[in-house]
Amino acid sequence: MRSVATESDATPAALLYLDTSAVLRAAIEKGTSPEVEKRIRSARVLVSSRLSLVESCRAFLRLRALGAASEERLADAERDVAAIWARCELWEITRTVCETACAVAAARPLRALDAIHLATFVVARRRLDGLELLTTDARLEEAAAGVG
Repeated sequence: MRSVATESDATPAALLYLDTSAVLRAAIEKGTSPEVEKRIRSARVLVSSRLSLVESCRAFLRLRALGAASEERLADAERDVAAIWARCELWEITRTVCETACAVAAARPLRALDAIHLATFVVARRRLDGLELLTTDARLEEAAAGVG
């Protein structure tokens, strides 16, 4: 069983932990990563950290400030992201998640928010057998591959 899924994987997982990068790629860059979109659509259970809501909100604010896309396109993408988050079981940033983040980040070059995502995935996977991580972030993917 693989613990990390990337856009190149062909088999959808029934249980999927979504990193914000995968959700934003699927919504904002729709059609550029069909395998990511397919995995999100076909997953039976979606899990993420509540942190993802903040990250996606900040991403849309940043895109608007940069004028990176039309307001109509951003509004459509925001609705798509909201629909994905509505399907997710959101895990809180608990003391256990924070302690795990410190432990998993100790030997990996992770930013703090990525360490929280990885820790949330690790904690969730202890309770949800078969949970796979879906990310388009190479650094997080590499770090997750080394977590047992």
